[in-house]
Amino acid sequence: MVEKAASRALAQGLLVQFEGAGAQLVEADILQPADLLLELYGEDIRARAYTTSDPLRGEQMLRPDFTVPVVQMHMDGGAEPARYAYMGEVFRRQDMDAERACEYMQVGFEAFDRDAAAADAEVFGLFTRVLAPHGLAAVTGDIGLVTAAVQSLKTSARRKAALMRHVWRPRRFRQLLERYSGALPVSDARAKLLGSDQPFKNAGPLIGKRSAAQIEARLDVLRQDVATLPIGAGEVELLNALLNLRETCPNALSALRDFAVDFPLLAPAVQQFDARLDALSDAGVGVDDLPFEASFGRTSMEYYDGFVFGFRSTSRPDLPPIATGGRYDALTERLGNGRTIPAVGGVIRPGLLLEVAQ
Repeated sequence: MVEKAASRALAQGLLVQFEGAGAQLVEADILQPADLLLELYGEDIRARAYTTSDPLRGEQMLRPDFTVPVVQMHMDGGAEPARYAYMGEVFRRQDMDAERACEYMQVGFEAFDRDAAAADAEVFGLFTRVLAPHGLAAVTGDIGLVTAAVQSLKTSARRKAALMRHVWRPRRFRQLLERYSGALPVSDARAKLLGSDQPFKNAGPLIGKRSAAQIEARLDVLRQDVATLPIGAGEVELLNALLNLRETCPNALSALRDFAVDFPLLAPAVQQFDARLDALSDAGVGVDDLPFEASFGRTSMEYYDGFVFGFRSTSRPDLPPIATGGRYDALTERLGNGRTIPAVGGVIRPGLLLEVAQ
């Protein structure tokens, strides 16, 4: 109880600083409609969220984060540009580690502004100043660079779509990339099934919800995939080199310009990266030594689609990032009922700040 009270007190102090930076204070319901979260994240969210059922409202989830309800609120009629701040508990199931908290405090700041580079710099600069007394190490990334590189691959649209779905699941992404490049061969059992002109022969009765027609359609998709030429080894090597890029921001920019020669769809994202560095510098952020990791943010919430950042403890590397954030322009479009506006934000976990201070 004492720990929880201390976390809330620290959160309140952080919230005051966000309000001082021009944010409007907002709150979000603890119970959120599950259908929207399932639509946004798929069934994977069930493994991380607590669910319950309401006789009138249907399936509900204990709030797994604040960004989605804040975006909903803004897109339902908020003026622009806008800045919002909030604090409260979020709830995450922990199936693998009983020591990790399943309920903890978050304090956040969200900016809706059409000058994307300036807003990125504003939010990152604000978090840098607020967290400066705690001796944390910053890191930046850009999910937009990763997705642009995937879209540049010379392969089928279906394969690109599958890779895009798993950008936030690095292990599954790597398995797909190995399969699509021919490094992971088709198993004998699958090859036999796909090569059969009577796949249901001696298979017994149908079990489950899929009809025979649906199974046949899925087999056709798999046959088309097997017939697709593999992604070239050179492209795979370049993509892996991009994903493993870890440099200071200026050096990363130089490397990214080289990558854009082979991945032409990278060019707009590299231009945004360049503009962001200029905006960060104008905002007083020292970019010369600012770390960049191309794969940073790939295990975070899936709505990030551009600039991402985090702050880690150098004395407690066992802890998750103390603060995280990023850009989520596509989320505003999905929730905007025809409207869209660039948006960026981040959250701090005051409970982790207390752990670092101990």
